Amino acid sequence: MYAFDFVRPKTVAEAVKALAAEDAQALGGGQTLIPTLKQRLAAPAVLVSLSGIAEMSGVSLSGGTLTIGGGTPHATVAKEARAAYPALAALAGGIGDPAVRSRGTIGGSLANNDPSACYPAAVLGSGATIVTDRREIAADDYFQGMFATALEPGEIITAVRFPVPEKAHYEKFAQPASRFALVGVFVARTGQGARVAVTGASADGVFRWAEAEKALSGGFSAAALAGLAPPTGDMISDLHGSAEYRAHLVKVLTGRAVAAA
Repeated sequence: MYAFDFVRPKTVAEAVKALAAEDAQALGGGQTLIPTLKQRLAAPAVLVSLSGIAEMSGVSLSGGTLTIGGGTPHATVAKEARAAYPALAALAGGIGDPAVRSRGTIGGSLANNDPSACYPAAVLGSGATIVTDRREIAADDYFQGMFATALEPGEIITAVRFPVPEKAHYEKFAQPASRFALVGVFVARTGQGARVAVTGASADGVFRWAEAEKALSGGFSAAALAGLAPPTGDMISDLHGSAEYRAHLVKVLTGRAVAAA
């Protein structure tokens, strides 16, 4: 590690002001940033902790929309979203291990946008809205590739709004060592049709499987996926699995998610 200043604001306004400093970096739960600092892959002059901001924490339901503060830990989502949105709560409860779930936050996960993270699939699959200190961003506009998002420098995710679907389920094939998704599929059925979001499989990060969505919107059953094959061109190929293997997992997990939903 190296020397840096540490700031812990109490409000979003204070955090925005602190992040305006030169070489300032927001710190959520620290599950990605702290290891990055230890490896000297990042060297911010100022760390701005978002964990002490009360207005960015908590889970609430209003009019069919579940709102989760950007600083809310995974463990809290797993517990407090269970009644309103079981699929989302189950996803949060399967992230990492108890230590990670107690510190990692939904806002931190979405800001980092790891291509194998679970929350991006839930946000994109639900058609959620990312709320920041300056605007609202639709899920379809937010994710822009591996570790890339629509966030501007210094912009803070203050909350995420999930429209609760009629049915939903997240199916993950976990990489045993990291517990990230080797492939994860979030399926949701709404009044407007089906949404299928895939994480862990593509080098471009989370994506929607449009062909499956069309088939499932006509009939929400695993049988509707017969004969379909996800695109393989951008699939990740590494020591954990080839592009073809990941593509196969996408189809299998989508079928399982639909059946479970």
